[in-house]
Amino acid sequence: MSKEKTIKAPAHKSKIGGQALIEGVMMRGFGKEAMAVRQKDGTVYLEVNPVPANKWYQKAPFIRGIFNFVLQMKNGYKYMMKSMEKSGMLDEEEDEKANLAAKVEIVETPPEEPGEPEKAKESAWVAAIGIIGAIGGAALAIGLFVFLPTQCFSWIFGKEAARFQPLFEGLIRVALFVLYMRVIAFMKEIRVTYEYHGAEHKTIAAYEAGEELTPENVKRHKRFHPRCGTSFIFLVLAISIIFYSVLQFFLPIGSKDVAEWLGVSAIVANIIRTGVKLLFLPVLVGITYEVIKLAGRYDKNIFMRAISAPGLGLQRLTTREPDEKQIEIAIAAMLPVIPEDKEQDRW
Repeated sequence: MSKEKTIKAPAHKSKIGGQALIEGVMMRGFGKEAMAVRQKDGTVYLEVNPVPANKWYQKAPFIRGIFNFVLQMKNGYKYMMKSMEKSGMLDEEEDEKANLAAKVEIVETPPEEPGEPEKAKESAWVAAIGIIGAIGGAALAIGLFVFLPTQCFSWIFGKEAARFQPLFEGLIRVALFVLYMRVIAFMKEIRVTYEYHGAEHKTIAAYEAGEELTPENVKRHKRFHPRCGTSFIFLVLAISIIFYSVLQFFLPIGSKDVAEWLGVSAIVANIIRTGVKLLFLPVLVGITYEVIKLAGRYDKNIFMRAISAPGLGLQRLTTREPDEKQIEIAIAAMLPVIPEDKEQDRW
């Protein structure tokens, strides 16, 4: 029997959550959040910031999940970009550009250094390109994970088997999600980030078990956790199947219904259906947030364990076994956010 399977059950269920970064980990606890990043020279960069008290809309059931999800995405993006800077990844990209430029023979006289107006214009163009890239990425995600499954159903079944459309689309989305996670794991940067993801989970598990946070103790714990973002995304996909299967009995949201009701083509009907799904996305996020909180609290309940099982299984793709140096980073991010009074941190 492996050591991971002999670890005792958590003595304390914590609210502390985290996120894997580029060569680092961010932990968020009661009143504080901390980011630890391994720098190019081997030293550890540690940043600790206060967390403002939750507003009423971050506490209200079903509503809180929507706002907390958006805030976590915004916060996670901020720390991800900062980790790229502190880890030296941005410097490496600049070095690659410089090396490439050095190999190019310049045959024209270089232009004069731009003045302040020209620099402002360049900055505006950079910002505009960033916004366009973000919009393009969002459009690609919507097209791939929302519109494509709907269109595939129309191509394969046409107007037949309309009642099974939510199930078919949901299964396609799950398959695309799993394939996507599997493919990007071959990228070196993503593989390392998955290792830090494992270090984050193991560190939280060791803390919940009441053990001293040392690399040796942390390493013995499982790298899977029911409150992981991977489990959250899977539950959104799974709950969407049930949600839309029930909703179609009350609203004409099926491709066939929309096409007949509005007198439009199948493609236009699928575009409209995609828009309807985006409108209901906050509802799904709110429901899923409550489910995953219950799964984390009642993880010994058979029903909740069954709900958590697929998400925990997917974490075999999104986490990897970390080494001791990566665990050290996770511990460094964890220690500042542990409150003196554990009752403040009880799940």
